[in-house]
Amino acid sequence: MPARRAPADPAVAAGVSLRMVARVAGVSTATVSRAMNTPERVSEALRERIASVVDRLGWVPHGAARALATRRTGTIGAVFPTLTHGDFARALEGLQGELTRLGYRLLLACSEYSLDQEYQQVRKLVERGVDAVLLVGALHHPELRPFLDRRAVPVLDSFVFDRDHPGASVGPDNRRALFRLTEHLIALGHRRFGVIAQETATNDRARARLEGIRAALAQHSLAVPPAHFAEGRWTIREGRELFRRIATTDPAPTAVICGNAWLAVGAMLESQALGIDVPGALSIAGYDDIEIMAELPIPITTVRVLSDEVGRRAARHLVARIEGRAPSDAFECEAEIVLRASSGPAPGGPPLPPRSGQS
Repeated sequence: MPARRAPADPAVAAGVSLRMVARVAGVSTATVSRAMNTPERVSEALRERIASVVDRLGWVPHGAARALATRRTGTIGAVFPTLTHGDFARALEGLQGELTRLGYRLLLACSEYSLDQEYQQVRKLVERGVDAVLLVGALHHPELRPFLDRRAVPVLDSFVFDRDHPGASVGPDNRRALFRLTEHLIALGHRRFGVIAQETATNDRARARLEGIRAALAQHSLAVPPAHFAEGRWTIREGRELFRRIATTDPAPTAVICGNAWLAVGAMLESQALGIDVPGALSIAGYDDIEIMAELPIPITTVRVLSDEVGRRAARHLVARIEGRAPSDAFECEAEIVLRASSGPAPGGPPLPPRSGQS
């Protein structure tokens, strides 16, 4: 068995230059650069020889020098509203995994649902030299897109899908997903609906989901009365407080739809604290599918988004644009309705006849 090579001395490696690597490998500095930056243009035997020298000398290419040569840093920036949502966490795992596979790095920032903060973070990422930017939603600071356009930085919106502008976004059709969920509950005979929505002022996905609920209800001449509507951010505590406010009205709703997973978990916990029979007296449904929703004593019906696939498709799309290739991935990621024990037929009456078509 050949002797195992000792790792390069960091102090020595720090002084290794591109010229030194080229001299030891017996090639030009241009050939070493091609082997590192565009390996497909160098023969396999030559790549292996250069790689062996790089490994032996412990050379690390200088990022700034490579960026000057290629006009790329191999870095993509992403700004997400929060990392507490299951959807976003799974998307980031998919995004980072795919970028790593493609030879790119990820820089991440959180906007906390502030359009101003998102804009400032994008500016900082561009100053750091990112090759492209991934955002969430299509609602941004009015200066954000002009800023990126002036610098020719590719940008992609995630967790939304715009049928009128294919290629500008990747994710689910939020409005259609909640329209379908509401239609399902209507078909079970529910007429009195409550909604615990996520704040819509700076969240176009939450706004689209609310529009989907209202559009489905309107097709059956139904609506959410003010006493059965509440709006919060994303915490379990808010879900409990807002559910209690809605569920203790008279008459109470027979179905409550929640705008995200945490609000739905809070609603379920509070329903049990109030002694409400779920789903016998009241059905609860949510959006997103975090692990606890399936593990509660009464598992929660919800809309599942293929979030990791959103991340992977976003990575492939942005890398293709950076490298001058036509993106080939589909841009709509279908959302799935996951039926669990928290939803059932409305109490005290037969289901409404189903209506054909969706808005």
